[in-house]
Parts: sequence; C-alpha cells; structure tokens
Amino acid sequence: MTPLLAAVGTAAPPTGALQLLVILFAAALTDNILLTRFLGMCSFLAVSRQMKTSLGLGVAVVFVTTCTAGLNYLVHRYITVPLRIEFLEYIIFIVVIAAFVQLVEMVIERISLPLYFALGIFLPLITVNCAILGVSLFMLNKQGYGFLQCTVFGLGSGLGWMLAIVLMAGIRQRIRLDKVPRGLHGAGLSLIVTGIIALAFVGFSGMVKF
Repeated sequence: MTPLLAAVGTAAPPTGALQLLVILFAAALTDNILLTRFLGMCSFLAVSRQMKTSLGLGVAVVFVTTCTAGLNYLVHRYITVPLRIEFLEYIIFIVVIAAFVQLVEMVIERISLPLYFALGIFLPLITVNCAILGVSLFMLNKQGYGFLQCTVFGLGSGLGWMLAIVLMAGIRQRIRLDKVPRGLHGAGLSLIVTGIIALAFVGFSGMVKF
C-alpha cells in the first residue's frame, strides 16, 4: 500500500463543518437519490419537459425533503423508539411528508398560479414520491447521525434530485430542436438520456463515504 493510500485509509472521519459539507456533497452527487438509486422517477420523467416547471418542482422537493428529514429523525428518536412503535414509522413518516406537501402547495398557489397549474397533479403527489420517503428511511441507517446531520442529508438529497430534473429539462428542450427518429420520441429517448446521465453519477459512487 502506498503512503498516500495508507494515509487515506487511516484518516479520521471528518467532524464539524467539514462533516456536514461531506454529507451535503455526497448526498447530492456521489449518492444521488434519483440517478444512483432511481427513486422518484415518475415525476422526474413527467415534469421535466419545461425548465421553469422542473425548477419549481425541484425547489418544492428540496424544501419538503430537508424539513421532513429533520422532523422524521426527531420522531424516530423521541417518539417511535422510546414507545417501541418503530413498525409504524412508514405511516408516520408519510403523514409528516403529507403535511409539508400541503404547506408547499398552499404557498405555491398563492405565490405563482401559473407554476401551480403547470405542476398539476404532480405537486400533491410529492406526498408519495418514493425519493422523499427513501431519504427519511436511508438516514436511519446512517450511524452516528444527529438532527443536524440528518437535515443536511435531506438537503443534499433534495438538491441532488433538483439537479437531476433540471439537467433533464435542459436536455429535453435542446432535443426538441434536433431531428430525432420517430421511434425514440417520448419516453424512449428520455430513458436513454436518463441512463447516460446516471452513468456519470454512478461513476463517482463510493468516492466519498458519509
């Protein structure tokens, strides 16, 4: 083993602000919830036709994921574990997510009606977005994570999902200007592009442990 690899292998885990930065970077890029775990694909493929709509949904997902990750950690730590009702966490987590989705829906409706109608049914469907629920479940497997780490993990995962859908929206808008074989119109080409983007993100998997 080279001295560099030995130093990396024996290095102490990051702490403090550096640890939070590593968690944020890894959750958004190297362990992207959508492109490496393929969660939340339905709304990703359906909404990523327009940049504005994709960005609006992405911001909503970031907000909901960040808030629910921290709240669900508190629910797990101070309610379900002490009461020994961990078997109800799936239902409880979904209820917490649904409450925040309702809040986001009301805010968007008051701020931007065009965006509200553009998102359509996919805005309330954030409640059952498996990416958001997956973040709350994955964080429970992170040893040594506290409230702040779980919240940053939720923020990074939400930013990663938003990055993926915005990238896809930009590519799909560009593709409309090109000549595409008829057989690839619609979902066919979208899935191919998604796979190519995912390959780039999967290539960085494991580079940062968090």
